[in-house]
Amino acid sequence: MNSTLKKYLPLLVVAIAAFLGAEQFGLSDNSSADRATSRPSAPSTRSGNDADAAIAKAYRAKAHDVRVRGEGRVSAVLQDDTRGSRHQRFILRLASGNTVLVAHNIDLAPRIPSLRKGDTVGFNGIYEYNERGGVVHWTHRDPGGRHAGGWLEHAGQRYQ
Repeated sequence: MNSTLKKYLPLLVVAIAAFLGAEQFGLSDNSSADRATSRPSAPSTRSGNDADAAIAKAYRAKAHDVRVRGEGRVSAVLQDDTRGSRHQRFILRLASGNTVLVAHNIDLAPRIPSLRKGDTVGFNGIYEYNERGGVVHWTHRDPGGRHAGGWLEHAGQRYQ
């Protein structure tokens, strides 16, 4: 083995391991493993509703503070985030197959009672980029008046 190969072999091994790990854990862009899990997925450009297109565009641009409105099916109900303001959290699968985390402030708006996997939820809020597909928040009124009021809709009831 020549000295150049010996020098770069450890880096090559790490790069291959990182690539294979990303595929295995659904961290690559929209792999089938990613769509099969409840982990939020990076939005693709596949067809879907207007919110899907807006979220996919915002994800590609690593954008923040983007108003989005749409609907999705609950793929996972997560534990509430109780650090600071309390948030009801769940993952929505959009029509495109992509997923997004919804963080709904339950100190400012009512929680959705008895939310279950498979339920349909409409949303109007602010999209924030993250590597896993992003977060929709500000799904409630803004007491500081910085954002237009957002909301969630579930079973004919609006929560804002």
